[in-house]
Amino acid sequence: MDDLEIKTGGYTFKASHVLFVAPIVSALAGGIYYSYDVINRFIDVEAGFEEVLDATSRIQTLEQTIGDNDVSQLNSKLAQISTQMGTILEQQRTLLDLRSKVEKSTTITDSLGDKLETYDREIDDIWDAMDELYKNPLK
Repeated sequence: MDDLEIKTGGYTFKASHVLFVAPIVSALAGGIYYSYDVINRFIDVEAGFEEVLDATSRIQTLEQTIGDNDVSQLNSKLAQISTQMGTILEQQRTLLDLRSKVEKSTTITDSLGDKLETYDREIDDIWDAMDELYKNPLK
């Protein structure tokens, strides 16, 4: 094996030297690759921190908005609104019943008005006839 030589580009390498240097070069190449990979992962982690910091800012904004809008009292306010809506619906039903009664009353009074006008006309005609009879009793 000591007799084996490799000649490249004007250099001569013995096999024993190649066998000794190859693992070192391979280890260096692997170290460079893994170092490059570690640096890329570190850069990705830093980008993740920016996203986390941005999310933290948004969370603080949401917390501030929740505090400003008094969301803790929202449940009791919703219960009050529900109660008020129930009352409004009951009053609406009552108003609709009253409306139908008013419409029936209007129909009845309209027909009474027509009858009263007819009676007034007939009474006026009777008085006119009586006035004529009083003025000329024998005619």
